[in-house]
Amino acid sequence: MAGLLALSRLIDRINEAIGKTISWAILLAILVSAGNAVIRKTFNMSSNAWLELQWYLFGAAFMLAAAYTLKQNEHIRIDIIYGMFSRRVQHWIDLLGHLLFLMPFVILMIVYFVPYVGLSFRSGEMSSSSGGLILWPAKALLLCGFVQLGFQGISEIIKKIAIMRGDMDDPTPFISAHEQAELEGKALADEVRP
Repeated sequence: MAGLLALSRLIDRINEAIGKTISWAILLAILVSAGNAVIRKTFNMSSNAWLELQWYLFGAAFMLAAAYTLKQNEHIRIDIIYGMFSRRVQHWIDLLGHLLFLMPFVILMIVYFVPYVGLSFRSGEMSSSSGGLILWPAKALLLCGFVQLGFQGISEIIKKIAIMRGDMDDPTPFISAHEQAELEGKALADEVRP
């Protein structure tokens, strides 16, 4: 199990570095969007390439941060139902969800995206918009995002099994929305008190 946990830590570090770095793509997308709008209004000219670049940057941020979001346990789930169960049952729900839903979906997407990206790359596929960008980099970002998500899924499965076996502490203990609100209210009350 020690070797698997070392692999899990490596995957976590890589996806955390990518997730934190790619977050800057949001700022770049905003700057490209604002610059394009200013040029369009000021000089009455625009470029489809700049508009598509903005979409590429946003897509890159979304896809390449998905694995980091999973690592941080920030994906959406139905906490009302999930929170009713003991932490052990929650771990089982997470493990089975990763094994039965996440991993098959990720594998399916990778299997379909490899030829999709390859065909786009070999053909030099371009945007149908006049002055648009080449398309294979955007499609490759989709593939990269699912590959990262697959590795992070493996890491999460390793960690869930280690937690359930008692080989490691839970790095992301579940706190329901109600408990979180109580903790925030208490912290706020403590700040207000003299």
